[in-house]
Amino acid sequence: MLKRLYNWTMSLAESPHALWALAVVAFVESSVFPIPPDILMIPLIVARPKDAFKIAGIATLASVLGGMLGYWIGFGAFETIGRPVLEFYGKDAYFDEFAVKYNEWGAWAVLIAGVTPFPYKVITILSGTTQLSLPVFIVASIVARSFRFFVVAALLWKFGDPIRDFIERRLGAVFTVLILLLVGGFYAVKFL
Repeated sequence: MLKRLYNWTMSLAESPHALWALAVVAFVESSVFPIPPDILMIPLIVARPKDAFKIAGIATLASVLGGMLGYWIGFGAFETIGRPVLEFYGKDAYFDEFAVKYNEWGAWAVLIAGVTPFPYKVITILSGTTQLSLPVFIVASIVARSFRFFVVAALLWKFGDPIRDFIERRLGAVFTVLILLLVGGFYAVKFL
């Protein structure tokens, strides 16, 4: 099923409505869709290098808007489904403690998930569930998604198709290592 979904997403890159398709994929990926928009964005930029930054901008805007939908899903579904279940098991106080801890570090969670291969949709929904400050969520989402999509666009614009394999296979790992180094640096400064 995922292979069919992947092939369908790739076929969208050749469509005359490819930019609209990218916007839709980026939007739904931020809350429910399993395939990242990079899969569509990369062939689009390779085919249209002069539009690389426009494509990254569309992916960013749609992804952040989709993240806001994910936030709303977490916010709405928790009160109607999640909280009653926690109350039934007597665990609602534990969730409240978790929410406070999450919200202390929530901006970092959004930044990390927005840049790394970690599913961004999990963090968008969790942010709504814990009621992370919406402005904090939006700013962190804009920073993270812009960074992710514009770095990919810049690399493809500069180096073209030869960099495509590196991006598809290794860029997520590079972003993850950079984020770990950044967080480790802040941790070291704070506690050492």
